[in-house]
Amino acid sequence: MENRKRDIVSEEDVKIMVNTFYDKVNTDDLLASIFNDFAEVDWAHHLPQMYQFWNMVILDKFGYKGQPFPKHMRLPINKDHFERWLQLFKENLDSQFEGPNAEMAKIKANNIANVFQHKMDLL
Repeated sequence: MENRKRDIVSEEDVKIMVNTFYDKVNTDDLLASIFNDFAEVDWAHHLPQMYQFWNMVILDKFGYKGQPFPKHMRLPINKDHFERWLQLFKENLDSQFEGPNAEMAKIKANNIANVFQHKMDLL
């Protein structure tokens, strides 16, 4: 029997996507120290914000209020970090989901990373 992946269609799907992605980030040799040591992310606060953000991006749900770029300006990150973030994001999605929303999420993540990297290159 084929184990077919589903698309991202609910807030619970977004929560699973976000949690599993940040589990990978937290064990990644390149990214974990940025999030945990330098930024000292409060995961109990950050994860619900990420649920709201990706619910807005993927499911058109309102609720996210914020400006994500300014929080990233001070981080010691470069092209390698953005590429690794995207790689983990896409691998995480591909391992669990498939469908139009999953594909759109990868496109949106790519666009976000490109815009952030471009803005940071201008600083």
